[in-house]
Amino acid sequence: MSFELEVEPPGPEAQAVALKELRETEENVRDGIQALKKYLEEDKTLYFKTDDEFLMIFLRPCKFYAQSAYELMKRVAEFKEKNASLFDNLMPTDEKVAFLEYNVVNVLKGRDHKGRRVLQVNPGKTWDPSKVSADQILRLLYLIHDVAMLEPETQIYGTVVIMDFDGLTMKQVMGLTPSFSMKLLHFIQEAMPLRLKEVHIVKQPFLFNMVWTMFKPFVKEKLKKRMFFHGHKMSSLHTHIPSSHLPKNYSGDLPEINYTGADWYPTLLKYEDKIKGGDQLSILR
Repeated sequence: MSFELEVEPPGPEAQAVALKELRETEENVRDGIQALKKYLEEDKTLYFKTDDEFLMIFLRPCKFYAQSAYELMKRVAEFKEKNASLFDNLMPTDEKVAFLEYNVVNVLKGRDHKGRRVLQVNPGKTWDPSKVSADQILRLLYLIHDVAMLEPETQIYGTVVIMDFDGLTMKQVMGLTPSFSMKLLHFIQEAMPLRLKEVHIVKQPFLFNMVWTMFKPFVKEKLKKRMFFHGHKMSSLHTHIPSSHLPKNYSGDLPEINYTGADWYPTLLKYEDKIKGGDQLSILR
């Protein structure tokens, strides 16, 4: 399977969504970029790239309010600094084995009915914590987010996550540490420029309640409203993503998933220079 990033400018439909949902007019884009550059010039503690294309990554989820984008950039920097041991100079080759040999994270072919990228996470029986640690899952997700941010239409439409807990056992529950839970949720809720529109929990057994008990105290109201629990009832999932845009694995009309992270790992390598240039920020001391 060939998995290619869509880095071309947004098409007419995406532009219409950007105008309606993100206030993306020529004037707001111009003013937002100008004001955000000024914030960054005046802040001597941060270093970010300041080309227009890069700044759009932060302005779009903040609806072109420059101060909000600046605050987001500060939170991203703080998260990166606090977790430097995990993310500093992180490159796809650092997690090559996890991508190629273990299907813990996957990106579905195509987009959903609303143009959103769909990330599939497999923390159930597919995941062996002795082979891929919880912190490594976080590193995989961080790398995927690094390249997803490069797609203008993903910046506009946002992303959806399907967390498939099929076959969850105590082995996986023990692997999901409270430390991991806090880091993951802090990343998602505070330090991720992508628009996370929905999180779907599917095929979770009763044992999942132990996992949810660990995560729930750290989940803010905004994210809670975007989380949906379906169990094995795929008709429930279909009320959010129609079967026409889902694979057979989720009672969809599309072919069963026959690809893994190994199939799109080459795409990560292709954009390694962009990830390196962007690992995109550092803290000046």
